[in-house]
Amino acid sequence: MSTPSPDASRKGVSKRMSHVFFRDVRKEHPVIVGGEGVYLFDDQGRRYLDGCSGALVANIGHGVEPVARAIYEQARKVAFTHLSRFSSLPIQRLAELIATISPPGLNRVYFVSGGSEATETALKLSRQYFLERDKNSQKHLVISRWHCFHGNTLGALSMTGLVPRRKRYTPYLLNFPKINPPYCYRCPHGRTPPDCRVPCAYELEVMLKQVGPEYVAAFIAEPVVGAAAGALVPPPEYLPTVRQICDRYDILLIADEVMCGFGRTGRHFAVDHWGVVPDVITAAKGMAAGYAPLGAAIVHEKIWEVFRQGSGRFEHGHTYGGNPLACAAGAAVLEYYLEHDLVSHCRQLGELLLAELAPLKDNPVVGDVRGLGLMLGVELVQDRATRTPLPASRGMAEVATQFILKQGVVVYPGNGMVDGVAGDQFLIGPPLVINEAEVRQLAQGVIAGLDELARELA
Repeated sequence: MSTPSPDASRKGVSKRMSHVFFRDVRKEHPVIVGGEGVYLFDDQGRRYLDGCSGALVANIGHGVEPVARAIYEQARKVAFTHLSRFSSLPIQRLAELIATISPPGLNRVYFVSGGSEATETALKLSRQYFLERDKNSQKHLVISRWHCFHGNTLGALSMTGLVPRRKRYTPYLLNFPKINPPYCYRCPHGRTPPDCRVPCAYELEVMLKQVGPEYVAAFIAEPVVGAAAGALVPPPEYLPTVRQICDRYDILLIADEVMCGFGRTGRHFAVDHWGVVPDVITAAKGMAAGYAPLGAAIVHEKIWEVFRQGSGRFEHGHTYGGNPLACAAGAAVLEYYLEHDLVSHCRQLGELLLAELAPLKDNPVVGDVRGLGLMLGVELVQDRATRTPLPASRGMAEVATQFILKQGVVVYPGNGMVDGVAGDQFLIGPPLVINEAEVRQLAQGVIAGLDELARELA
């Protein structure tokens, strides 16, 4: 794909006169006018390697013609039906595809429009599930973890443990209990894998005893923590231990795979690395890979059966849930994903990317490089020996991404994961279609950007 002509692509666009309310109202945003594979092109003729797939969304890359064609064909037929009255062929096809790659028993799919809606759905589903079993059930609390992110709607934000996202809205939030995540680089228990015996997992049991398991409906966790803490990977025993505790106390295990699902870590779902079967998987991002707003709660058959034998109705829904156009996009994306075996490709290229980033171990501003597949995190520090974070006031995650952007590479910044204030990191998560030459270009851009940052700080 040739770089779009600036004059032709800027037709009707003025950044200075933009009426868009951006998240960062002081930031200048390049205007993207095209994309192909792992690259994006702006209206000034610049090319960017999309090293984070937007927000780990564009899993199959940009400009995939079969997906665009599927969206066009569905729009010609019917773009909207309401799920309370009708089904459609795209929703049936997409649910079938998702069921074929999900862990055993997770074969019922409740469609929504994004990740926050998916985790809200899981929250309400867990409450109603226990009411369907016992109308007097008091189970309603959801235990979650600090330094983890589950969405920006109020229920999802109540489960979120990322302090910078929560702080302004605390008066609105539900008082859900939280425990520590498996943050091995900064273990609060002072342990080191593989001999740590996962005290972070047993914090769940301690919390259950403190609040009373009769009040707890579910535990929610990102199997690999994404934007909130930069690709935290748990020790091997962590999720199996959590699964056992959930079973012991009769609570649901919700795996939030909004970011790490659909091949991102080198398995269809991140839980597959540890052979754990959750009760609900929340998903979005890679499901439609940015071609349409789409999310889902993937639900175990045993939960669906309780609803079927009970009231027969889940008291929840969104206007665009199961939208035919979005589901047609999602089905086309998953067909492309499976046809090209992107999960295996991701596993292989992820290993290459990690190897290519090895020189970062000599950069004085880099504390840790971690992750699985094509979901890697780089944690920045002020002092490597003491692991002291950089001062929060300096906003070094965003600064670092700007240095890397000067190399033509886009990465995804995050902060606050050390103590709720300090802590800088960024995610690397290119489209799963990336090739070896592009992996090397990505790694070189990150290394060069951080080398320049280190010189600047020195």
